[in-house]
Amino acid sequence: MKIKFGAVAALAAALGISTLVQAAPVQADSVHIAGEATTYYTLSNHYGISMDKIMNANPNIAANNIYPGLKLAIPGIVKAQALAAAEPAAKASGEASLLSVEPQTNTVQAWGKEYSYDKVLQVKATAYSSAVSENGKWGAVDYFGNPLKLGTIAVDPSVIPLGTKVLVTGYSHPGLPKQAFIATATDMGSAIKGNRIDIFIPGSQSYVADFGFQYVQLYMIE
Repeated sequence: MKIKFGAVAALAAALGISTLVQAAPVQADSVHIAGEATTYYTLSNHYGISMDKIMNANPNIAANNIYPGLKLAIPGIVKAQALAAAEPAAKASGEASLLSVEPQTNTVQAWGKEYSYDKVLQVKATAYSSAVSENGKWGAVDYFGNPLKLGTIAVDPSVIPLGTKVLVTGYSHPGLPKQAFIATATDMGSAIKGNRIDIFIPGSQSYVADFGFQYVQLYMIE
């Protein structure tokens, strides 16, 4: 939904497997669907694979942006172990406990993780895809030339400096995590001015266009 100065890219992070317990080895490049307590550390313990290997297999998934339902690639042939204690099932999308804000301490909790924030900003949001018509001659990359991925947002740098990390809340679209996700301001466009952001969503142009215009809340996290 934007005309870019500088680019945007292909994408979507590697995704994955269910929480089913498996007695036999899982073949290479299995996928794991994250639960509320999922971290790279718990995956390393569960599958007996080093954190570095799992992180290298998921280069587009930041450690602080793992949320229930996210699919992660599990490299190599691994032997699954009992998962019940390590991976609680994701809560139903309607449960309010997934997101809570404590204004007194300037903290916000999302997906069981707590973040400190120094500013809250309400902005008008649109969404864009990796379509050529939305990204011009630069292609599907952000302003810095990095491939577009879930968590990329375009901003007006005079309002939100490039590089700023934010917790985005208050939106509705099936291509985004429910209730909240971590994003980084790494893109900008000529149509994004003032209290505006453009959210990159993986998928077809028509699918992304269903986002329309929405007012969302941003927590500038530290």
